[in-house]
Amino acid sequence: MVKIRLRRMGTRNRPFYRVVVSESKKVPTSSAIEEVGFYDPTQGVAAGKLDVERVRYWLDNGALMSPTVKRLYRHHAKSVA
Repeated sequence: MVKIRLRRMGTRNRPFYRVVVSESKKVPTSSAIEEVGFYDPTQGVAAGKLDVERVRYWLDNGALMSPTVKRLYRHHAKSVA
């Protein structure tokens, strides 16, 4: 099963996340199928970028989103539409 989830990057006390599409059975830090955006929680929900079209493509092909990615998607889909 394919999931759209966050991969933690950055340093200690300075988290930075990439939104990746990967197999659910692999650990989040393993290789990803595709990177579709990024998110900086220290700057808020708006401080990030998400390729809404690619996320829609993966959702149409059966991918599932994590709860945090779902929240980011809703925020970015509103701003695009």
